[in-house]
Amino acid sequence: MTKPEIKMPIRTARLADALTTAIVVLDAQDKLLYINSAGEQFWDVSYGVLLKQGFAPFFEQNPILAKAVAEARLTEQVVTLREAELVSIHGQTHIADCAITPSPDISGADILLELADIERHMRITRDAQLHAMQISTRQLVRGLAHELKNPLGGLQGAAQLLERELPNADLREFTQIILNESSRLKNLIDRMLGPNNRPQMQRINIHEPLEQVRRLLSIEAEETLLQEPLQWHFDFDPSIPDVLADRDQLIQVLLNLSRNALQAMSENDTNNPTLRFKTRVLRRFTIHQTLHRLVLRIDVENNGPPVPDTLVESLFLPMVSGRAHGSGLGLSIAQTIAEQHQGLIEFKQKPGAVRFSLILPLSQSLPGQDTQGQHHQETPP
Repeated sequence: MTKPEIKMPIRTARLADALTTAIVVLDAQDKLLYINSAGEQFWDVSYGVLLKQGFAPFFEQNPILAKAVAEARLTEQVVTLREAELVSIHGQTHIADCAITPSPDISGADILLELADIERHMRITRDAQLHAMQISTRQLVRGLAHELKNPLGGLQGAAQLLERELPNADLREFTQIILNESSRLKNLIDRMLGPNNRPQMQRINIHEPLEQVRRLLSIEAEETLLQEPLQWHFDFDPSIPDVLADRDQLIQVLLNLSRNALQAMSENDTNNPTLRFKTRVLRRFTIHQTLHRLVLRIDVENNGPPVPDTLVESLFLPMVSGRAHGSGLGLSIAQTIAEQHQGLIEFKQKPGAVRFSLILPLSQSLPGQDTQGQHHQETPP
């Protein structure tokens, strides 16, 4: 539905549509007079829907905002909210700074809402801090792993020489234990060092690796101790363009995330175990201080137990695991692969939903190709 170009000057409305701050104008009965594009995105709703239902449902969903609006009307003064947690009609949460202006100089208007979504800035700051910590820890672990490889190689060589000299075959059982255990340590060290191969980048349809992961996990799910059959939910955007990535490495990342979810649900006897894959394109997203015009987000979500708060900040560090028999390397390796693709993995959880999101730029290009891809409107998560 086309927005009306009355109520406020056309030029003003066009300028408001260019803002990243959400603008909402209401009359005295909380009916919508105007909302800009950022406002539709913030509240995850279209102008047409808001025009029919009014803004009352949002006030019911967000009593802190309703109280501030009532105060602004009563005092006829501007009321501000800092770092308010607001929820859209579909349950999407935003952290925002809000300004509520009563009786704005707009025809028929009673309230002007200005909402600046600061969650992005908070996320960027938090991601930068975590990224710096991950890099430092990874460098420390890699340095330690390199130092361990040399004496471990000497140990293996000595055990092999000793095995040749032993006169009794029964004694070779002990040298075999040394060789087997040292090989296991060497494999662990190689995993600690992370992927050695540079990504073999090519254009791929992201839904093909997701289907491959589903096939692999479906087989594994039949062999786990899940109380009930694993349920799959898919929410794919078919308009997503091909992404520039290493197919095998993406499968490894998505398999690590999905397998962790499967193991967590199995070990905790989750009722109605469910794994959900979701793909969306987001617009103007910052990854490690770089603003990307378009990014791809792949959600791997499960309804298993929440991650303990004590582990949330260190999830992607090497050797950190919440499972009794976990190596703590799967998420660290997955994050390393994501970073090799100029992307990252995010983690969020709420009751009944644990979500890992792989985020990759869509604006990359192969050598000699134009870096300007097709334009896609962001689909709210």
